[in-house]
Amino acid sequence: MITPQIPELEILTFFEKTPALVCIVGKDGYFRKINDAVCKKLGFTEEELLSRPVSTFIFPDDRELTGRERDRLLNGEALLNFQNRYVTKDGDYVWLTWNSIYFSDKELVFAIAKDITEIKLVEIEIEEKYKKFKGLASHFKTSIEVDRKYLAVELHEELAQLASVVKMDIEGIKLKETGLSGDSAKRIDHALTVTTLLLDTIRRISFSISPNMIEDIGLTETLKWHCNEFAFLTGIPCEFEGFINENHLTQEIKLDFFRVCQESLSNVMYHAEAKTAKVSLEESDKDISLTILDDGKGFEINQVKQTPGITSMRKRTTLINGHLNIDSAPGKGTRVFFSMNKI
Repeated sequence: MITPQIPELEILTFFEKTPALVCIVGKDGYFRKINDAVCKKLGFTEEELLSRPVSTFIFPDDRELTGRERDRLLNGEALLNFQNRYVTKDGDYVWLTWNSIYFSDKELVFAIAKDITEIKLVEIEIEEKYKKFKGLASHFKTSIEVDRKYLAVELHEELAQLASVVKMDIEGIKLKETGLSGDSAKRIDHALTVTTLLLDTIRRISFSISPNMIEDIGLTETLKWHCNEFAFLTGIPCEFEGFINENHLTQEIKLDFFRVCQESLSNVMYHAEAKTAKVSLEESDKDISLTILDDGKGFEINQVKQTPGITSMRKRTTLINGHLNIDSAPGKGTRVFFSMNKI
């Protein structure tokens, strides 16, 4: 079988007439041949482009990456859809996407590029807006947590202390006033019981608003304590398992994990009608994950309303580029899976 040969004239016509940027580069890093589109796009004459190494036309921040990709190309790997920036003669730059192949027998690289500057500028603008939004959202979330912490301190330090004083006064009356009638004695005992419940409630609400113990004992131990507290308050056994290395986690990330667990167990308490629950905190080479399981009545995922708790969990997930999956079915309980990649 004889392979038909493309006339050299047709190749030259394609080389010169195509709107794409086409060039041939030697192994030494110099242009050997370029079409007119390259000159028009970069603003240099053909003589200027041929007289200097290609690397000198590349945007400085992109030279190292381009050099690594060129090494791979010279080792036989085709270069497909590689993007970098080239500096124009007027000092501006253009984004180009390249497809290149190396002919080792000729020690030449044949490359075709397309200008994607407009597309990249739109991408960069969207990315900057996303970063700005994410930064604002993170700022607001931090501000909310600061306010929560202040409120928790006020509850614990001020209101709880006042309730403690009331309890001490009532205990003092009970000890000193031994001649109280039966009805008065019962009222005193009732008041003591109520103030004890009030103190416990204040401490519990203070913790739920701002779990300061994360700073003291870490995420793992705080989640374990929260599971025990949940079981005590609801009568629903809640098992906890897992341990992770928390050294690389910021306080904000730890709080996000806690809040997801808190929201999930709150849903178990008020909606699931579960008999048991389980919380697992796990770490792999790539990510950290939190799983909350219950054996409650479950629900149809597609029919559930976006409750404030679920909305809050999804927002937290977005802010840390994490992953949230809620899996449930009628009669089969619910599984909440929350994870984030290690930084």
